[in-house]
Amino acid sequence: MKKLQLISLCLSLFALASCSKSSDKAVVSIPLVQIGKAIPNSGTLPAGTYKGTMLANQTYTIGGDITINAGDTLLIQQGVKLNMTNGANIINNGIFISLGSKADPITITDPRRTKTTGASTVGQDSAYNGGWGGIYSSASAKLVVIKYTHLDFGGAAIKTLPFPTTAGLKAGAQFILYFENPNGLFILEDSWIYGTPDDITRFYGGTFNIMRNTVEKSGSTGGDGFNAKGSSVGNMAYNLIIGGATNGTKTASDGTTAGPCQFTMYNNTYVNDGFRNTGVYGARSGSVEIENNSRALVYNNLIVDCNFGVRIAGGPGGAKVYLADTTASTSLLFPKTAYGYNFHYADNTAMADQFVPTSVAQPVVTHPEATDIPNMVTFLQSVLPGAYTFGEVYDGSSLVGKNNPMFVNYPLPAPAGFWITQASVDSYNFHLQAGSPAAGKGTTTAFAPITVNIPVNPTFGSSGITPPGQDMGCYQLNGTGNQH
Repeated sequence: MKKLQLISLCLSLFALASCSKSSDKAVVSIPLVQIGKAIPNSGTLPAGTYKGTMLANQTYTIGGDITINAGDTLLIQQGVKLNMTNGANIINNGIFISLGSKADPITITDPRRTKTTGASTVGQDSAYNGGWGGIYSSASAKLVVIKYTHLDFGGAAIKTLPFPTTAGLKAGAQFILYFENPNGLFILEDSWIYGTPDDITRFYGGTFNIMRNTVEKSGSTGGDGFNAKGSSVGNMAYNLIIGGATNGTKTASDGTTAGPCQFTMYNNTYVNDGFRNTGVYGARSGSVEIENNSRALVYNNLIVDCNFGVRIAGGPGGAKVYLADTTASTSLLFPKTAYGYNFHYADNTAMADQFVPTSVAQPVVTHPEATDIPNMVTFLQSVLPGAYTFGEVYDGSSLVGKNNPMFVNYPLPAPAGFWITQASVDSYNFHLQAGSPAAGKGTTTAFAPITVNIPVNPTFGSSGITPPGQDMGCYQLNGTGNQH
């Protein structure tokens, strides 16, 4: 790692030395980071071990699994396109860096597939089938950095385990991003994920910053968006998640005795999530899910036409114990699971009935919050006179169509059933208009993002941990937040 940081520092010093005269008005470009030898793009790259750098703005055809050995680094420069064939995966035992830019993003895709717009259904949209595989990082993988990268049509099933594992990885897995090093760092920022048959991510340990990404069409008949398990810790913030099969963001302390999974989830925008899950209704969420003794801070989120609001699981269900840890602790990153200042909008009664999720399949312990929009404490007191109990069924019909968040361009109220099949951004614009009831209603002081073990570095860390924003959702009226 020190060697890599030295390379980066030398490049920076070279750039500064190139423009030392203050009178020199020439525009000097900053050299791209290159690690090791350049990887040529002549012909199809066969399965094998790789290290070095894929050079900017070139197209590479990948014919089989790319493996990065422990101690090695594979870096992809901006503007590169990887055409992944034969269900190829990237197997990372070292360091993987995909360093796109806003002007020149990277694309990793299955070249056989083409994105579609409009109504999307399983069986007719190849986005849910899995094309290329995923980026699977073992317990020896120290670092993954993915910035301004399109991850399109991933999720082909892995045929055999790519490395020994004691976590939750099994043959047949269809994730795009997998990581299991408790001492490792994973950065996913300013990127796009389009189409998956199962979870986008499956994490079983490590530190994470999942920030300012756009997610479309995740999960076929099930599967979560950003799913963190084990002892994973970090942030999931400023993400736009539209048309996910089940949860948009989720934590669960599965598969570990090293401590609970702990995340902040703030200033995300969830739209049309939770309608392709063919499992038991109410056994999963449609926006946020906290379960299995994990804990989270969930604030400033904008939840529009989703099957469920913030779901804090509260009891046994089948073979699993879904109880989320809401008890206080002085030894963890934050004292206990807490949430508030979340915005809800629904176009039918079924969704409005779940702004505060009810105990449909398993008990839940989601507190109604006076800081939410609408104020669910006042509302439940009006429709359920007397003491409210966790998971109690209520009639939310009077909330339908109320508190339109005023997106710049998106049909609300939505046509009947529109939320079930509209799973991509298309030409819609989910920024808030001035005067939106979600504007200025978030909290910037009730909590703080996790910063421990997340370095800010243009190559080897986060581009920046965006703090909580005053406008609910992933787009801020001052131009910060999600940049897509």
